[in-house]
Amino acid sequence: MNYAWNWSVLVQSPYLGWLLEGLLTTVWISLAAWTIALVVGGLLGVVGSLPGLIQWVTPVYVAVFRNVPLLLQLFLWFFVVPELLPEVAGTWVKRGLPNPEWWTAVVGIGLFTAARVAVQVRAGIEAVATGQLKAALASGLRLGQAYRFVLLPQAVRVMLPPLTSEFLTVFKNSSLALTIGVFEMTAQSRQIESHTFNGFEAFTAATGAYLTIALLVTFGMRWVEHRLAIPGTRSA
Repeated sequence: MNYAWNWSVLVQSPYLGWLLEGLLTTVWISLAAWTIALVVGGLLGVVGSLPGLIQWVTPVYVAVFRNVPLLLQLFLWFFVVPELLPEVAGTWVKRGLPNPEWWTAVVGIGLFTAARVAVQVRAGIEAVATGQLKAALASGLRLGQAYRFVLLPQAVRVMLPPLTSEFLTVFKNSSLALTIGVFEMTAQSRQIESHTFNGFEAFTAATGAYLTIALLVTFGMRWVEHRLAIPGTRSA
């Protein structure tokens, strides 16, 4: 392979600053989107496990958001939704809102991931023995209290491994934000390539950063899982 490697470009100005800025943007987008995914997905998961017609809200949401490609959803949120809003609101979203592409990426990735989180939460709740809910209600707890004090604490231990996988997926999906103008880590690597023609070095650095994030998240979630494990059970 006749290629002139130049790793020093990664520590030169302004390219090092670009990489660090891209890494910080990736982390912030991922954490903000994950917060939305946990809140919305958690609520939908609980709703999906409730008796009655209200439980159909979750399958409808999941069917819409999980079966439409994330890239298309980002385009819809960024290019189409502002045009459907009233003129004043649409203009504010496009020009008045600071960094609209950043917020679009956060909302789009967050709501997309919420559909996947909702399935995991509902499955975790349904994995708890049905007698637990009946016993809680028989002891005088209201339905909300039964979920809060009995079902959810047990379901969380079941949900942690799949939620860890979803958390990692959020970091990887954040790279699609470059398509709507967000200069996250992948976009910054492409910018370095266009300025220096050292694409292999730039993308290798980005790959190493993604891998490091994944390992940190994995070990962190394993520590949380170990801390929440009940002594004497298989999870412990």
